[in-house]
Amino acid sequence: MTQRELGLVLLSAVLHAAWNVAAKRNAQPAAFLLLLIGLTGLATLALLPLVPAVVWSSSIVLWLAFSSALHGLSFIALARAYERADLSIVYPISRSTPALVPLLAVPWLGERLSLAGVFGIALTLIGMWLVQTGGALRRSALFDRSSVWAYVLLLITTGFSITDKRLMGLLSAMPWDSPLPRAVVGYLLPTVGAALIVTPYALKFIGPRTLADVMKTRGTWVIGAAVATFVSYALTLEALRTAQVCYVVAVRQCSVLFAVCLAVWALREKPTLGRWLGALGTVAGVALIALYA
Repeated sequence: MTQRELGLVLLSAVLHAAWNVAAKRNAQPAAFLLLLIGLTGLATLALLPLVPAVVWSSSIVLWLAFSSALHGLSFIALARAYERADLSIVYPISRSTPALVPLLAVPWLGERLSLAGVFGIALTLIGMWLVQTGGALRRSALFDRSSVWAYVLLLITTGFSITDKRLMGLLSAMPWDSPLPRAVVGYLLPTVGAALIVTPYALKFIGPRTLADVMKTRGTWVIGAAVATFVSYALTLEALRTAQVCYVVAVRQCSVLFAVCLAVWALREKPTLGRWLGALGTVAGVALIALYA
């Protein structure tokens, strides 16, 4: 992994942790999150004329549909998870995608892992386990009912990590005459589809009145989080154009350390010593991947 790729993914991780804290800090996290993706999708419509016509080929459209569906479902799952558990619990579980991505990326995308990469990912996963459970092996610690939606989100995140890697590969291989970078298009188009999925859910289960109240009182935060979401994922997609998905997903787990620190400072959560050690273990795994993979 090059220094440029590492820098892109680490900056993405900081932004990702920050907007998640902003959402969790809200009294209505579900309304906040669904407004975020809805506004982003709406704003994206203005940029559609800048998308090259070649993007609408049949193979691209299929992967766009998969990515849109998974991203829309991920915001619904994240909203449900933040209604039930602390950020310092939900975030580490949902960000543990390195546990599953290599199982799919190696056979589906033909990627190869170096020995150092395998050790780095393994160390990252051990850190995730410590953050999640504090080192406990009890069934209740691993599968607490309040964290069910976090596990659902983990599966969805794994899915769109694979589909987005394939999507960016297809975009990178085609001629490009748009002022929009490929990574921006790779983020914006699935976001429009995700908004189409999220909007009916938000109107039915949250209601227009609650959405309007949150927008009135927290609109500035929603818009700021939407911008951070866009920049964060665009940076990740840019790194995915040249870096292996297994490494990108693993390095991005540094957001767990950032999120735990922000949860202590902004949300007054109190992670255990085991969770702090796990966060540090994640950073060590990331360093191994970046320096020797």
